[in-house]
Amino acid sequence: MKRLELVFQKLVEIGSGKKVSAGELAEMLDLSRANVSSDLNRLWKDGKVEKTEGRPTLFFAKEATNSLLLEQTSLDRLAKTNKSLLTPVEQAKAAVLYPPRGMHCLILGETGVGKSGFAVLIHEFAVDIGRLDKNAPFVVFNCADYANNPQLLISQLFGVKKGAYTGAENDRKGLVEKADGGILFLDEVHRLPAEGQEIFFTFMDKGTFRRVGETEIERTAQVQIISATTENPESSLLKTFIRRIPMIIRLPSLREWRIEERFGLVIKLFREEAFRLGREITISASAIQAFLSYHCPNNIGQLKTDIQLTCASAYAEFISMKKKQLHVTVQDMPHHVKQGLLLAKEQKSALDELIGTNNECFVVLPTEDSLMVGREPEVTSNSVYEKIEQKIYELQNQGVSEEELEFDIENYFTPFIKGVHQRINKDDMARIIDPIIIHLVEEIVEYAEAKLGKILSQKVIFGLALHIQTSKERLAQGKQIVNPHINGVRLKYKKEFAVALECVRMIEEAILMDLPIAEAGYLTMFFVLDDESMQEERETIGVLVITHGSGGATAMVDVTNRLLVTDYAKAIDLPLEVDSMIVLEQAIKVARQISGTAGLLLLVDMGSLLGFGEMIAKELGIPVRVIPMVSTPHVIEATRKAMLGASLEDVYRDVASLTLFQQQREEPPKESACAETPKMVIVAACLTGEGSALFLKKLLESRLRYDEQLLEFIPLQLIDKAQARKQLKNMKAEREVLCVVSNYVLDKDLRCYGMDDVLNGEALHDIQQTIDLEEAYVKMEETLKEHLSQVEGKEVLRDVRMCVSRMEERLHTTLIFDTRIGTYLHMCCLVDRLRAHTHAVVYQEKEPFLAENRLLYSLIRHELHPLQEKYAISITDDDVCFIMNFFLHNKTLA
Repeated sequence: MKRLELVFQKLVEIGSGKKVSAGELAEMLDLSRANVSSDLNRLWKDGKVEKTEGRPTLFFAKEATNSLLLEQTSLDRLAKTNKSLLTPVEQAKAAVLYPPRGMHCLILGETGVGKSGFAVLIHEFAVDIGRLDKNAPFVVFNCADYANNPQLLISQLFGVKKGAYTGAENDRKGLVEKADGGILFLDEVHRLPAEGQEIFFTFMDKGTFRRVGETEIERTAQVQIISATTENPESSLLKTFIRRIPMIIRLPSLREWRIEERFGLVIKLFREEAFRLGREITISASAIQAFLSYHCPNNIGQLKTDIQLTCASAYAEFISMKKKQLHVTVQDMPHHVKQGLLLAKEQKSALDELIGTNNECFVVLPTEDSLMVGREPEVTSNSVYEKIEQKIYELQNQGVSEEELEFDIENYFTPFIKGVHQRINKDDMARIIDPIIIHLVEEIVEYAEAKLGKILSQKVIFGLALHIQTSKERLAQGKQIVNPHINGVRLKYKKEFAVALECVRMIEEAILMDLPIAEAGYLTMFFVLDDESMQEERETIGVLVITHGSGGATAMVDVTNRLLVTDYAKAIDLPLEVDSMIVLEQAIKVARQISGTAGLLLLVDMGSLLGFGEMIAKELGIPVRVIPMVSTPHVIEATRKAMLGASLEDVYRDVASLTLFQQQREEPPKESACAETPKMVIVAACLTGEGSALFLKKLLESRLRYDEQLLEFIPLQLIDKAQARKQLKNMKAEREVLCVVSNYVLDKDLRCYGMDDVLNGEALHDIQQTIDLEEAYVKMEETLKEHLSQVEGKEVLRDVRMCVSRMEERLHTTLIFDTRIGTYLHMCCLVDRLRAHTHAVVYQEKEPFLAENRLLYSLIRHELHPLQEKYAISITDDDVCFIMNFFLHNKTLA
């Protein structure tokens, strides 16, 4: 008898008039209390027993138990929690109830959708309703095991007569006979060879069969056949075989489940692991999101395996690190599950509604089916004591004696104080620190600063407050303050140690507890670690550029680093044939190298790269901001600001102001009627009437990226060409016309694109580049206006553009978009620098470079004269060399 049945039977024997607790029942049955509690809760969920509110929970059997057992069957419970399985459940019920003894079924579904488990539930349902005897067999046979040996397969199914073949020394029953009165489940039935399918015809039609070797005796068996396959039955099974299976049940894949159903399954599987491990499991909200969102091609089977691997990883850390809680986080999950966080944005609203947005965690217990929701545990619970205790534990396990347990305490204080500073601000301090402790710390700081003649940083003060509170809680729990032989601290920092001794006395008086002398060594370290020693290894943010295609990101970063004479910005290219997840791994690796606690600014172009920021942030635990639709000006501005030490939010805000299209910002408010008219236009002109021109305008608006405040598309009807030219001329006088889309040339000075080239998409790239370039000029004017101190940004940009245009004409070349923007910025900043008479730049190996490119030097030097004269500056040969490089590397930067 199963333990569950034993528990239920004992409750029935006790009767409904007496209520017992799980502990009392466990003692009666001599079983584990945890197991009995789990069984009682399962019986209660199944509606077989009742329980009382309060503590301890008491259980008792229901009256008229036999009738109540039928109120809710296993299939009913499945349909109740999984609406996606409602149809399969109803089909299964119909197959079992069909007179006289049910009908055969074929279960279809992908690998891992739970076909075997569903067959078990059908058997349980048939037993629950009395269609099958409670001891009715459920026999499982995997056809794949004997797919290559049809004769052996048939003998396994139908049995063997003694002497039928060599080695058949006794009569042997087959699985069909063993399943008599019950269910035979044929898994992977598509692997059943044609001979086996044909033999089943007779059995399914008449219920008769013969063992291998029998010719006269005909046997009978009452067996319901349930088969399952992952293949299309029309192509993998004989049609005559399929006709004998009237009920086809298709189980949906996991991706067809509703998100709340998948959530229930995830929690159920975690609860199974909690039961297996015998302890509660706390699961972070991010981990739940990943399990609800990642691609799980092998469905329930794979989900179960992934959850087991995750729990195993968390359990290993729980044991090795001697943690108080078994806490599952994103770091414990397999890599392919972590990728689910990239896909979570696609169903963000549903996830927020289901999981919440308050950083909640979920707790599953090994003895109950309930789910508790709480807050993520605070990282601040870790103290210096715990870190040092862990280090001592590790060293002792390595065979290090107590005399040799001297190690650098500073290595444990520095990360602690840095971490506290990141987690706590001044307002938070009052919420998590005892007011008595806060007042005490203020006195200690005042005393220590007076004695030591220094000002303690806010980082140290926060850390000191948290440390003293931890000390108090530790002593209250009876734990000792570890002395890891820090006498070296006393000898090295005599003055600070003397101050710390007095502070220990102040603490003892405030908290009314005795502190060991070792605590003075800890306090000494707080006084020693000043601002300079507490500086982060990298206070500036990292700048990483990732774009689709070969060389795009590298080109922008190359231009940026050359202009700023640095290698600060980093680039990763994503060729179209490479999986983005491979690049994600590379991005995490690079981000780890270039980003400290200050964070990372990620500049991308489009698509899946927009989700990389959240993934990197969760993986590395650092703040990450993402700039979409990146271009070279964005990279230059981001790198320049980052090198100056600006914060992540400041850099993001300034760079975002250059961004033409930001997918993650709110829509700008609608302008009032008196809003300024966009200064740039693109004209869509059509001979067939205004309707066609409007269609062309809509097409351009939908296919091109543009800033509505800067650019407008204007439809123009070509009934009268002369009138159209006049309208266009008036438009040019007031606004900048970038190009015309028309089959007729209305202005020879304007670029004109044919309608066919626009409709088939061939001209859209050129038009888009024109838009990007012109809008970049406008944004560049605004940027230069803020950052140039000696010259007026708009004017110098106009002069530089004319200068570069003359160079292009003389050199018979055209700079590509990124190179052109970089050239303009470089030359504008050059003029401003020379006007300010700041230090000159030096070009390495200038002489051989000039000797090799003498003609290019002469042409560029000549075209720079107007700039020099207007702004009264002298451009050196070194500066000319840098400008020459833009033209020399124009193609390589493409």
